[in-house]
Amino acid sequence: MTDDWRQDRIGTALRGGNPTVLRRLEAGFAVLGDVQFLPGYSVLLVDDPAVRRLSDLPRPRRLAFLAGMDALGEAVERACERLDPAFRRVNLEILGNTDPYLHAHVWPRYDWEPPELVGRPVWLYPRERWSDEGHALGPRHTALREAIGGELDRLTSPAWPPSRS
Repeated sequence: MTDDWRQDRIGTALRGGNPTVLRRLEAGFAVLGDVQFLPGYSVLLVDDPAVRRLSDLPRPRRLAFLAGMDALGEAVERACERLDPAFRRVNLEILGNTDPYLHAHVWPRYDWEPPELVGRPVWLYPRERWSDEGHALGPRHTALREAIGGELDRLTSPAWPPSRS
């Protein structure tokens, strides 16, 4: 696998060539993050690379993107809670400081994180965590990928939520 998809994440997702894609959602792509020092880190990519900010979307597409962020956040929460008893919560962020296209970060947080970082923004983690090959997305994340993808399938199914009759 080449890393060419990193140069055009949305275009390769649209063409079926982005290996991080978990699921296609109504207004974007749910992807597993390139780094997994917090297992389950995921991103919702908008499906149009020209969209730079949430306000660029017409209201129905904007709401669909936010619904996708909500579904991905809940899927990560459910999967990570099942896979790691030290799971605490999920942080959702739309920042837009580095990549020019609209995207939302979904960060699972854990009790085993260093005490000086557990209650702080993920961006304060040391730079080496972000580039350490030991945390790179790879085949060892298959179970995590399947768990989050399965939860997304349940959450985005037309039969969801179940009726309360």
